[in-house]
Amino acid sequence: MPDCLAVLNAGSSSIKFAVYDMAAEVQHLHGQIEGIGTAPHLRLAGHPGEILAERRWSAGELDHDGATREIYQAIADFLGDGRLLRAMGHRVVHGGIAYTAPVIVDASILEALAAFVPLAPLHQPHNLAPIRAIAAHQPDLLQVACFDTAFHRAQQWEAQAFALPRRYFAEGVRRYGFHGLSYEYVSKALVDLAPDIAQGRVIIAHLGNGASLCAIHRGASVASTMGFTTVDGLMMGTRCGTIDPGVILYLMEREGLDLRGIEDLIYRRSGLLGVSGISADMRTLRASKAPEAAAAIALFEYRILREIGSLAAALGGLDALVFTAGIGENDAATREAIMRGCAWLGVAPDAARNAAGKGRISADPSPVSAWVIPTDEERMIARHTAALLRR
Repeated sequence: MPDCLAVLNAGSSSIKFAVYDMAAEVQHLHGQIEGIGTAPHLRLAGHPGEILAERRWSAGELDHDGATREIYQAIADFLGDGRLLRAMGHRVVHGGIAYTAPVIVDASILEALAAFVPLAPLHQPHNLAPIRAIAAHQPDLLQVACFDTAFHRAQQWEAQAFALPRRYFAEGVRRYGFHGLSYEYVSKALVDLAPDIAQGRVIIAHLGNGASLCAIHRGASVASTMGFTTVDGLMMGTRCGTIDPGVILYLMEREGLDLRGIEDLIYRRSGLLGVSGISADMRTLRASKAPEAAAAIALFEYRILREIGSLAAALGGLDALVFTAGIGENDAATREAIMRGCAWLGVAPDAARNAAGKGRISADPSPVSAWVIPTDEERMIARHTAALLRR
């Protein structure tokens, strides 16, 4: 096997990783360390179903820095002698105004990206932790940051601006949009499946613990539901989504919530978890007979339908609706409800196709087609990293 590149996708309690060939199309290895901070567990896999290694640590034994070093060592052991790891690509949620494309990371860029932590407090600190760890222990390894915001930066001013005094926009207070690496991958995958449709007006529904929608025309982002931060837009697993700012002011005054209290409420105690009082996991809510679970699911679906209407208006119509991410790829009931709610747009579901959950899931005569396309953010990061290496 020739030289390779690796990808790290770090979250709050886990780090997913993969090793690709230098063309970024063949994946040789993948895995993750989950349970960071509680009960860390490393799993290393090769081909589908092939577990190469597993390891566990006791509670508190491994932080993000330690987990990154363990991953690097596991990759080095896999590569063996005579094969080099040429670069490592990272998912970084927020790139701000300046970073509109993947970049090779140095100390100054790392410092600039740290300034965006308040805009993505659930993600940015954990995205940057492995970059710092690699820089400290393997300073000669080229590292590339790939941004979830970059895909949306070409949107028109109207799609990015808030109705605030203009100076705030210049200072960076604008709608950024997120999940860009997922949208980029899925939109390119749609080109392979249905090239004519991919050049039209498409809404991609990235539905998972974090959820958003993106309106895409001819492969470019037109509008998205997430805005200045990752809490805006759709109701999510633990995030509230769009909320009247007056509610925040009211709760601060009535309940004495400070900045951190509000942050905890809207990021960690709301969404499916807050409305149901049961779980943030759609699978758990689907299995529950509690009326609160059904109510949370109904609100989740309603908010998606409201936002689809908004994005269809921004596009001036709709040619295709695509589902992706954990809920979008695996929950046929949510897809069914959304497709039926979009009948006015011309979406007609096919029950058997939707149950199978692959490729086209709309009926053949449907004027607007619907699809399930699995996302692959790691592969998108690998492609960007390989492109920078080639340059």
